[in-house]
Amino acid sequence: MNILHLISSPRKWASASIQLGNAIVDQLQNANPNSTVTVHDLTDKPFPHLEEVHLQSFFTPTENRSPEQQEAVRHSDQAIAELQAADAIVIGVPVYNFGVSSTLKAWIDHIARAGVTFRYTANGPEGLIEPGKKVYLAVASGGIFSEGPGAAIDFVVPYLKTALGLLGLTDVSVVRVEGTSIPGLKETAMEKALASINVEQLLAV
Repeated sequence: MNILHLISSPRKWASASIQLGNAIVDQLQNANPNSTVTVHDLTDKPFPHLEEVHLQSFFTPTENRSPEQQEAVRHSDQAIAELQAADAIVIGVPVYNFGVSSTLKAWIDHIARAGVTFRYTANGPEGLIEPGKKVYLAVASGGIFSEGPGAAIDFVVPYLKTALGLLGLTDVSVVRVEGTSIPGLKETAMEKALASINVEQLLAV
């Protein structure tokens, strides 16, 4: 198994999403002893936010791209190749102001390319990423969004499932560490989240 671990929090060792993502990767490795892990920290070298040159390069045939366009499309091509090579993708997702971090959003903008990772058909969009890949979202939030009043304003998990589903990545499991800013909950939030990870069950989803 080839495991891709994407990190999108700049907090390093203090990040709950990184700790949770690492725990998921550990269980995947335990279940698949011969697996390899590629860690891609999106905060170390953030993907550039899309500008005109990126969009031009996406829609220009390879043989017609200028040197500037060839350089602009490089990040996207590398990210898509990395995604295609993975059997399992673990994505660390800190919740910032009800949304995903800008670094994670930039990555998504570079991998979602019409004609490359999805295409439009008469029956709607169709994903072009090789099927059979498993995605694990390691979601960390200061509040509670899995249930109660917060569930109505959970814009992160529905967005990610929609964006990944566009590419054909529909086998998505969510593991949460919640309430990391709430007194009385934050003290045991990580312990509860780690105890909830059961890769064997997740693989069967």
